[in-house]
Amino acid sequence: MLAATVDHIPLPQSCPGGCRYEPKFDGFRAIAMVAEDGAVRLSSRRRTRLDDAFPEIVAAVRERLAPGTVVDGEIVRWGTGGRLDFGALQRRHVAGRRRAELARTEPCHYVVFDVLESDGEDLRPRPLRTRRAVLETLLGDADAASARVILTPQTSDAEEARVWFDALAAQGVEGLVVKDADGPYLEGRRRWRKVKRRFTTEAIVGGVTGTRQAPESLILGRHDADGRLRVVARTTPLPPEARASLGDVLRHAGPDHPWPAELPAGFAGGPYGAHPPIRYVRTEPETVVEISADAAVEQGRWRHAVRFVRLRPDLDASQVPAFGT
Repeated sequence: MLAATVDHIPLPQSCPGGCRYEPKFDGFRAIAMVAEDGAVRLSSRRRTRLDDAFPEIVAAVRERLAPGTVVDGEIVRWGTGGRLDFGALQRRHVAGRRRAELARTEPCHYVVFDVLESDGEDLRPRPLRTRRAVLETLLGDADAASARVILTPQTSDAEEARVWFDALAAQGVEGLVVKDADGPYLEGRRRWRKVKRRFTTEAIVGGVTGTRQAPESLILGRHDADGRLRVVARTTPLPPEARASLGDVLRHAGPDHPWPAELPAGFAGGPYGAHPPIRYVRTEPETVVEISADAAVEQGRWRHAVRFVRLRPDLDASQVPAFGT
């Protein structure tokens, strides 16, 4: 089951049966199935097997859940300082023989938020409130300090949800997922809602897709401690009025532009190697824009596309926050 993006936290009365609010963790979505013989299958939303990449999760699921159980959740890694470390999850896919070592040195958790089957019974047609009660019976007594499979927090109190929305952002929690208490589990349907915490900040335009005169999206940068301009984000498609205003101020880059002619996809959102290189037009890195971004940051870059807000002609590049901040 999937979630549609909304721009505000829904009120409790807007959900059939009332709203249930849960933190939106930044991790790998995964379905865990425990067969009748106890074998565990861990699969991504696109049905990619994750068993080999996360052996500690497979072992924990086998220990915690009985045969005939299917649950839905998010694989996460809490790094130093308690902040979610999405990069640690990505390292598992390229670790090869080091996966067993990383399972010991960078162990992950499986945060479970729904149950699809229990004791062989299909629970998907049941309302969320019923599925949650079953899930609390399955996992509610887990010692959160030591367990690898844990139950996601959930509340029906909108005020408490707003506290989570604000307080958990420092740990890399992206926002909230909001669900109907009376809702069934509908595979592939966007009947849940998600609201991400966003903030505005500034970045430097270092390139565009499309043309300089009519840019389609912006490739953005910030300077690091050594003064190098580093790629930090790519914007969503620009609205027509923004294309016109940016086309009037952007200049073609000179020969000393620090970026290559093509960028790996991971340099401007998305996982490395998942898409072809980004072809773009380099522009003189002097134009500052205000952007709206979410909390998903990895190694100083935003993983998700940011939104263009406005030009900042009152700022020059030296006044933009440094790379990694």
